[in-house]
Amino acid sequence: MTAPRASRHDDRRRTFPALPSRPGAADEGDFAASWWGNAWVESMEDVALDPARLRRGRAYASGGHVDAITVTPGRVMAYVHGSRPRPYRTEIRLRTLGDGAWEDLLDAAAARPDHIAALLDKDMPQALAATADLLPTAGDLTPDCSCPDDGFPCKHAAALCYQTARLLDEDPFVLFLMRGRGEHEILADLTRRNATRSAAERTTAAPPMPTVDAATALTPRPARPLPPPFPLPANPGRPPVYPHTPGAPDPLALDLLATEAAARAHTFLATGIDPVAGLTPWQDAVRLAAAHPGSGLTASTRALYRDLAAGTDHSPMDLARAVAAWRQGGLAGLSVLEEPWDPPAGPFDRARPALIAADFPHFRPWRNRLSEPSLQLRFGRDGLWYGYESDRDREDWWPRGTPDTDPVGALTALLGR
Repeated sequence: MTAPRASRHDDRRRTFPALPSRPGAADEGDFAASWWGNAWVESMEDVALDPARLRRGRAYASGGHVDAITVTPGRVMAYVHGSRPRPYRTEIRLRTLGDGAWEDLLDAAAARPDHIAALLDKDMPQALAATADLLPTAGDLTPDCSCPDDGFPCKHAAALCYQTARLLDEDPFVLFLMRGRGEHEILADLTRRNATRSAAERTTAAPPMPTVDAATALTPRPARPLPPPFPLPANPGRPPVYPHTPGAPDPLALDLLATEAAARAHTFLATGIDPVAGLTPWQDAVRLAAAHPGSGLTASTRALYRDLAAGTDHSPMDLARAVAAWRQGGLAGLSVLEEPWDPPAGPFDRARPALIAADFPHFRPWRNRLSEPSLQLRFGRDGLWYGYESDRDREDWWPRGTPDTDPVGALTALLGR
């Protein structure tokens, strides 16, 4: 289905044109395509007093009886055509979130780069939605309609509720707007939080510069022997912060080039091996994205993820997941993410008895993986166990924790014990 287009003049008021009819959606079953869209519908269905009115409302929504829908904080409004020539003005009201709830929600989003990647990919993580009761519960929606029907809800309000679920399918930011804040406002707030964090990481005191007067510099003196080479530093240095100057090269590109050159030179001096020479274009793109500070919220970092993903025929979500695996275990961690394999007899066979002895009896094996509904351990070819986590029953696995030679140790690190 084509995503509805909305006006951008006011971030806290969006009007969506009438959605086309969907005759097949009038049948029984889930009306929405997403879990959050169906949760919206269920919050109304759970308190409805008359199932017949719900069926009529669902048929109205499927038949295209709902005109353009306007969404503002705490309110969804549309004109719904019924049996009379003049349509009825129908509203659904719900509570907006307070400042404290928004702070909790934005803090939770900023702390998880996978949550941001999911939102930008028009997906709503269940853990994020639960942070501040973003989704309505039974009794949280209050319908109102100009029709004479005193049902709760009337069929027109039910039609508006069903049709709103289709908007939520296409853009979960509509749900944020219902709770009080628009998409641009939210992304701007998250960008500020990430910029503050990045600035704190980059800020370092400039070392004092040695000086010498001109007379001393020009005085003839015998040449001194060259000093011994400087010892190799423990880590490559960080590049300076490049300013945004009109006509100058892109600061992000300069930063990436300088950081890349310093890291490769440091590794080559220490080992005599170029760490990039043997990587595929995809592996090198993951390495570059993983080396860039921040969590993908600023415009420059989003552009980096978008361009690297497009250049390697992957989605930004694929790249964000691969970056998490790289930061967990480098090239070996990326291999664990992307390549299931059949380990020989030995450590993998001893893992389940060890987990059972540690009171973790519910893990089931498949190839090199041991899984339960929300936790997973993967055995790498390097002999380490890597932790993964997913929302329950979603099979959306993200790398978590620190690799360990002991499966119990890896699981303990994953659970934060």
